[in-house]
Amino acid sequence: MPGLGTTYGRGGATTAPKDMLNSDAILIMGSNMAENHPVAFQWIIEAKEKGAKVIHVDPRFSRTSAVSDIWLPLRAGSDIIFLGALIRYALENELFFHEYLIHYTNAPIIISQNFKDTEDLDGIFSGWTPEERSYDPKSWLYEGSDIQPAQDPAQAASQGGHLHHGGAVKPDLNRYSKDETLQHPRCVFQLLKRHFARYTPELVEQYCGVSKESFLRVADIYCRASGPEKTGGICYAVGWTQHSSGVQIIRCAAILQLLLGNMGRPGGGIMALRGHASIQGSTDIPTLFDILPGYLGMPKFGESARTLANYIAQNSPRTGWWRNFDKYIVSLLKAYYGEAAKPENEFGFHWLPRLTGDHSHQGYWLDMMDGKMDGMFIMGENPAVAGPNSGMERRALAKLKWLVVRDLVDTETSSFWRDAPEVKNGEVRPEDIQTEVFLMPAAGHAEKDGTFTNTQRLLQWHEKAVDPPGDSRSENWFMFHLGNLLREKAKKNPQPRNTGLLALTWNYSLEGPHAEPSAEEILQEVNGYTVADRQLVPGFSALKADGSTACGAWIYSGVFPKPGENRADQRASKDFYGHGWGFAWPADRRILYNRASARPDGKPWSERKKLVWWDCENKKWTGNDVPDFVATKPPNHVPKEGAEGDEALAGDKPFILHADGLGWIWVPNGLADGPLPVHYEPFESPTRNPLYPERQINPVAMSKKRSGNEYASSPDSRFPHVMTTYRLTEHHTGGGMTRTLSHLAELQPEMFCEISVEMASELGIRQGEWVTIVTLRGAIEAHALITPRVKTLEIDGKRTYQVGVPFHWGYSGLVKGDIGNDLIAISEEPNVRIMESKGLLCNLFRGRHADNAQRVKELLEAQKVTQ
Repeated sequence: MPGLGTTYGRGGATTAPKDMLNSDAILIMGSNMAENHPVAFQWIIEAKEKGAKVIHVDPRFSRTSAVSDIWLPLRAGSDIIFLGALIRYALENELFFHEYLIHYTNAPIIISQNFKDTEDLDGIFSGWTPEERSYDPKSWLYEGSDIQPAQDPAQAASQGGHLHHGGAVKPDLNRYSKDETLQHPRCVFQLLKRHFARYTPELVEQYCGVSKESFLRVADIYCRASGPEKTGGICYAVGWTQHSSGVQIIRCAAILQLLLGNMGRPGGGIMALRGHASIQGSTDIPTLFDILPGYLGMPKFGESARTLANYIAQNSPRTGWWRNFDKYIVSLLKAYYGEAAKPENEFGFHWLPRLTGDHSHQGYWLDMMDGKMDGMFIMGENPAVAGPNSGMERRALAKLKWLVVRDLVDTETSSFWRDAPEVKNGEVRPEDIQTEVFLMPAAGHAEKDGTFTNTQRLLQWHEKAVDPPGDSRSENWFMFHLGNLLREKAKKNPQPRNTGLLALTWNYSLEGPHAEPSAEEILQEVNGYTVADRQLVPGFSALKADGSTACGAWIYSGVFPKPGENRADQRASKDFYGHGWGFAWPADRRILYNRASARPDGKPWSERKKLVWWDCENKKWTGNDVPDFVATKPPNHVPKEGAEGDEALAGDKPFILHADGLGWIWVPNGLADGPLPVHYEPFESPTRNPLYPERQINPVAMSKKRSGNEYASSPDSRFPHVMTTYRLTEHHTGGGMTRTLSHLAELQPEMFCEISVEMASELGIRQGEWVTIVTLRGAIEAHALITPRVKTLEIDGKRTYQVGVPFHWGYSGLVKGDIGNDLIAISEEPNVRIMESKGLLCNLFRGRHADNAQRVKELLEAQKVTQ
């Protein structure tokens, strides 16, 4: 999310799958889209039939590769080298969209004279503080920006995250110097050229394993999808995100799209593919630790959130759409606390919890391992097989006092105390586990009303088809009634800490024999209403900061604008982009930043690629989509001196959530690991960093290395092979839902791994026989699938094997198998704290785990000695 959010202003997918029909070239990387997003992939197939060139770059040849025009295998973890070389190719060959670049991006802006690049400082940017292992971003700012110190120095160590922006300073980014000739040595364009100068086709060949000729062919095809008449689109998934530099991989793609002028235009953009029906929804109205609904930053403990005024000041730039931050947070507090939220108590702001440390999945699991947690609710997740270093996570569960699991079936997480590998091999005895486990049956999606938010930010309503069986209940039912039980308990103990709980407004109608809270009323609360008369608001522009409106998620406002008009439930598509079918946030805009689809004067770049344009006669923006812009702001709008908010942005500034209205090739503030992407090797790598040998890994990434979560060296003769994980069409995530279904279990019945023909020959492995895969976190066994789909690569002059490991098996269900995620390390990317699972080191032996027990033991014992 921050990769897209800091570059463009929002972290969601910028386009819709159907819009790929308008693409001239499509790059799919970090995704096996055909197998993992087959419904969306139909538009890729149709685009290809219309003449678009489809390029797939992935360590494995998959069904996506099979129907692409070009497949390039590459070494897992070398993505930034490849993408950086694409950026260099576009720059060196002048394939960038010049007029788009100077008007709609910060390419012409001049950067502070105090800035030093990684090329100057051997792999780190200026502002590096080695004691804190963090950056002070002041030198990354625009020349001419007014720098205001953060209200809390502790913010310096907590930049980044899933929120809209961040940082240790509050600069005025709408004040800057620029050079539209793009010649100034410190303008972003020139800094970008110098930064990526060493990302050559030769470097790609040597360290990605992609031949120079193949790279140049792909680079030319994709980079020529640029200019007034052409566009190219990019699709990615967790193959990019699950890296120690995952945000910066996505930043590379985002930069490339700005250079080529592909943002906000038909057939352009970036599809951030979400694997669940509501992955997007669970970040919009979040299950994430560091944001509130609508990407409002969770308050941090300290001066910056001591008062509501401090918090709003910290999060409200002078210019751009986020100047409305106060309206969104106050309306959210009114939705939470109703009449109890008043100006005199800062609308209940002090009842919100504060961030005090690492509350991510990885962070709290390590706390659990250290005995710092008493209990946990687990809903819609199966960490006993799906979490990184699953073996450690299972051992941590045994240290809880209580555990509540809500799921459709008895999962590995609910049965860890009796069925886990550690129990079967005698390492752990059930009678020694004191964790009290409560398994609560959950309703499936066909057994409850509600919405999904899919990969294109589209809310779609689903109606309950049947009642859930037995005691199964929906999430709405569970949380509503649990909350009321807690409130009843709190009434008997009226301590100040219970005030916020008692103030919660859960006044929903209850339906049916089990008193199910009305899902439509919940969606109406999310939409927002005026407090005085409970009238639904038409959209987020109606929200106020004075407490007169309430809204559960400002970006969803407009989904239910009046009684009886549930726009998520609409099923009457009116046009190519599907308006009238569901509701895409924000304001039903299907293509984000679509003001950029028109020239600075408001006319379309070309007839072939027109989307929205300025209607001179009616003095408003019109076209084939809802304008992602103030509809009545003319292209020649010039802000008045001292203007604030959106009024301070000129009429040719399409990226309205940024304080300068521009697409950020250069991120001056808001990322923990730098204003430009840099290639660092994964935590475990078969080679040294070819660009910065003294900076092997992302200096801000967090390894979380400890006993039971060890890391191999880079390179490491004990673990010579690269391992990457992936998913299959037939199974879903950890397999908890799919391994219980006979037809899916039959289609993919056993755990396997994919290895190359050359690797099998060297190790004497035959098709289908057992092999043992080992990392410093553990060892598993799998059947060998020997296939030319996994290529043997030449990396830095050495033959390099890659091992593909699916992660769907466990010890529950109709079909069982070893757990791929037992091999993954717990680690944290510095912005979103996701683990690195797509590029690790392993060893592989012929035979079953039991046959290789001594060899495995020797490998793991050797690590203990070296420590």
